[in-house]
Amino acid sequence: MKYSVTTYSFARSIANGEMTLADCVKKAADIGFDGIELSPSGYIDDKEILGFAEEFGKRARSFGLEVANLAIAADFNKDEKGRHDEVERLKRYVDAAALMGSKLMRHDVFGAGGFFNSFAQGLETVADCVREVAEYAQGSGVRTMTENHGFICQDSDRVEALFNAVGYENFGLLVDIGNFLCVDEDPSKAVSRLAPHAFYIHAKDFLYKSGSGEDPGACFFKTRGQNYLRGTVLGHGCVPVKQCINILKAAGYDGYISLEFEGMEPVDESIKVGLENLKRFSM
Repeated sequence: MKYSVTTYSFARSIANGEMTLADCVKKAADIGFDGIELSPSGYIDDKEILGFAEEFGKRARSFGLEVANLAIAADFNKDEKGRHDEVERLKRYVDAAALMGSKLMRHDVFGAGGFFNSFAQGLETVADCVREVAEYAQGSGVRTMTENHGFICQDSDRVEALFNAVGYENFGLLVDIGNFLCVDEDPSKAVSRLAPHAFYIHAKDFLYKSGSGEDPGACFFKTRGQNYLRGTVLGHGCVPVKQCINILKAAGYDGYISLEFEGMEPVDESIKVGLENLKRFSM
């Protein structure tokens, strides 16, 4: 397996003005990653992305890194015009992925409070949009994915239903082994369900507190079932990381595992320890 880190892991350092997205490349190389994932949402707008992507790809290669993935926010939970506009916007990001040399692009699919009243109601329509993006991407040698992310399309059965509804060879899944806890699902069972469809992996860890107790306070957020989670150093929390990696290996997965850190601990040290643990857990 190969190891990457998402620029999202450095979000706190970027927000504090200590780093830029470009600085993440050198930091990833210095720490010892094989690749880097670009998550530009909130930093680079749609009009700027093509030029930025080309330069980001060049910078990554200059440090001996592969751009492992481009991760984009998206939402097809809109009316017909809104869905059309979102498809066209994502095609621009497919072009950006190709420019930077990434063979993968992940995009969200289903935001809350939109056009459809439920996941089931919007499934087939959303799947048509996802398929159109995947078809376009195939011409550029880019494979597209969605992730178990955003509460609505996060349970393994819903993600699997979307995968089956799209039914297109150029579309697969980004399996985030920690995110299943956000909808109170056992990560090991969820990963075993989705592993055959995985194009890419996010590895993250959480601290967990039961919703039957007191609110633990700042930096924790609520799961769908009203339990509490807080991001932490990979290996320090409750996500069965090693077990999930073993499940993926048994399913034949041998691609990138991308470290995603979103805790309150010191960023650089947490990412270093996380990579050390990730490599050890993968042995």
